[in-house]
Amino acid sequence: MTSILVRTPQVSPLNFPTIHRLANGMTVIAEQMPVDAVTLNLWLNVGSIVESDAINGMAHFLEHMIFKGTEQLASGEFEYRVEERGAITNAATSHDYTHYYITTAPQDFADLAPLQLDVLLNAAIPTDGFERERQVVLEEIRRSDDNPRRRTYQHMLDLGFSTLPYRRPVLGPTSVIEQLTSSQMLDFHRHWYQPHNMTAVAVGNLPVEDLIRTVERSCEQWREGVPRSTASNAIEERPALLGEQPFNQIIRQEFVDPTLQQARLMVLWRVPGVTELEETYALDVLSNILGHGRTARLVQDLREQRGWVSGIGATNLTYQHQGLFCLTSQLPVECVEQVETAMIEHVQRLQTNLIPAVELEKVCTQVANHFVFGNETPSDRTNLYGYYHAMTGSLDPVFTYADRVRSLTPQALQAAAQKYLTCDAYGVVVVKPS
Repeated sequence: MTSILVRTPQVSPLNFPTIHRLANGMTVIAEQMPVDAVTLNLWLNVGSIVESDAINGMAHFLEHMIFKGTEQLASGEFEYRVEERGAITNAATSHDYTHYYITTAPQDFADLAPLQLDVLLNAAIPTDGFERERQVVLEEIRRSDDNPRRRTYQHMLDLGFSTLPYRRPVLGPTSVIEQLTSSQMLDFHRHWYQPHNMTAVAVGNLPVEDLIRTVERSCEQWREGVPRSTASNAIEERPALLGEQPFNQIIRQEFVDPTLQQARLMVLWRVPGVTELEETYALDVLSNILGHGRTARLVQDLREQRGWVSGIGATNLTYQHQGLFCLTSQLPVECVEQVETAMIEHVQRLQTNLIPAVELEKVCTQVANHFVFGNETPSDRTNLYGYYHAMTGSLDPVFTYADRVRSLTPQALQAAAQKYLTCDAYGVVVVKPS
């Protein structure tokens, strides 16, 4: 077993994470911070994207079932023992990953970390608990379907991804969740929830050696070699996925949502994802120039000056295999056409006119500082390290992001706009009130 000390001169002396590979294949990233807390965040490069259509929603459903006990912990005992120490635990599932975290006082870490590893690696998935939790998940799907923002977002994904499974909902459809079995879930768990698929990130006020030793000792309880169920043939190896081709024409989709008071307009382009990380930095900055904050171009023009929209923004969504660059607005129905035209005019100006140096410096500073300021706590840091290691297998982007953004030139941003934000080929989603 070896440890790698990742150092960079741009950070403080304590911002030196150690990367350690355990004998079972798990990667442990540890860092000491002078904060009276410790966070353990367990990341798996396993989300809804690895599911087949037949089990869509399994990864999220499993996230719920992870907390239903093991051979050593009764259902609910993990949460009880965490809460009695004043600690915090939670989890999240996305298309690309699932992660589970616990934040404790330093003196409680050695006692509670083994419980976190136990529920992940040795989940019992009892049949009675499975049926009860199925109803919880189905209710979550119903609430999601009743949420106008979720519905609008799903329309955007449907247009943005024609072949990639990002178009499928992470929660899965009701028809699939109703048919899943506990034996299928056991199969899924035993296939994907293996130490070699996990990155354990521990950050807080304990020596790095103690953090690593606690995680390593916690893994000794892993039930290695548990046979897989034969009840399901829906578990597949990780699919080989490639990014989709950009739009080659303007594609429009329109929907009616009677719950809305105003229309929603989304203009989007297919852009690189994490697999082409170098291409995403300029797009991050362009989205800030157009739509982040009161001084952003679209906000100033279409909301503050012309008053055509009640809300407007821009986002560079970066999934692992594909990204979407999105301009979004909330507006009166009668303004939809003119706002789309104005959005495209702003994009054209990015392609024809170099961004003034003063504006570029301001926005690059905002983007870089937002990245830095958003990663100051142990919890923030474990999210940062865990995400990038799970998605890229490296921590290099953590330490180069701010400098890469600050080094962007007006010419580089113009080239990115010309390459990816074509003004004669993009997607449009309009959702109107009835």
